[in-house]
Amino acid sequence: MTSEEPRSTPAPSAAAPQHETDPIVLEGPALTLRYATQADTGRLFELAGDPQVTRWFSWGPYTDPEQPRAYVASLAAKRERGELLDFLVVHRQDGPIGVTGLSELAPRDGRATVGTWFAAPWWGSGANRESKAMIAALAFRRLGVNRLTAWANVENTRSQAALEGVGFRREGILRAWHRHGTAVHDVFVFGLLRDEWSSSALAEVPVRISGTPPPAWLLD
Repeated sequence: MTSEEPRSTPAPSAAAPQHETDPIVLEGPALTLRYATQADTGRLFELAGDPQVTRWFSWGPYTDPEQPRAYVASLAAKRERGELLDFLVVHRQDGPIGVTGLSELAPRDGRATVGTWFAAPWWGSGANRESKAMIAALAFRRLGVNRLTAWANVENTRSQAALEGVGFRREGILRAWHRHGTAVHDVFVFGLLRDEWSSSALAEVPVRISGTPPPAWLLD
């Protein structure tokens, strides 16, 4: 008589959380904001491989296709931990054109930092205004944020003008705040409060928000 070892039953895999199976999607007049996937990494490599795009960043430009792959692979865990809530900015006709999102979440104080970048052909196109309207709607209407902060290098006059153009107030300067490569730069700090946003033109941009926010990002 022979005996067989009992077959082991594979442990069930953990179900993905609802905020990943029902991800946030924001839709505006011309743009959609959605989570980036590995299918987008080729386009991200193309967009952020331009040195003029990443001139003021703490990273970049991309020089290896593995860099955007690693970035996208890191996003789900960062959403879960409340570290980073980034979205791919997708134009209805032209596809992905940049990235925008929230970071530096401070739940006790009700604030977060917004950051945005676009491929050079989209500078001055109105994409920044629409994407800021979408992120502000998410932050103030859905997440319960009371203040959005933004930074701009003191030499980056284009970014400064773009922030002021959508209603952010220039509040001061932070010395030796931002490192890029071996250089340390001063930055202007800008802010937008929920009450200011609610009475601004930015709040009038139609934005449809669907999906489930990650719990770490819900402040209300």
